[in-house]
Amino acid sequence: MAELKELQSKEALEQAWERSMEKPVLFFKHSTTCPISAGAFKEYNTYLESAGTDVDAFMVKVIETRELSNQIAEETDVKHESPQIFLIQDKEVLWHTSHSDITTDSINNALQKAESI
Repeated sequence: MAELKELQSKEALEQAWERSMEKPVLFFKHSTTCPISAGAFKEYNTYLESAGTDVDAFMVKVIETRELSNQIAEETDVKHESPQIFLIQDKEVLWHTSHSDITTDSINNALQKAESI
């Protein structure tokens, strides 16, 4: 099972980017006040329950840590949405999606495609 870690500092975000040089990293941007985000977060957690340790999993709470959420948007050059998920490898965005497109299956598919690259 992949362990979910909450990012709360710029240093932790930078370390997560660095981890992507070793293995795939998932960033999940979560709004704690949005029911759509709650559903996507449930899908993310369902994926993580079955995932091995071949991926590192992170979460950013967009309201509580707005600065980190904005930094991810800047560094990925992907417009902020919430909920939103990114698959990062070698410090590059391999895949991202948002809202109800965040499902256990979509995350699995993205990682399978990344493994075949």
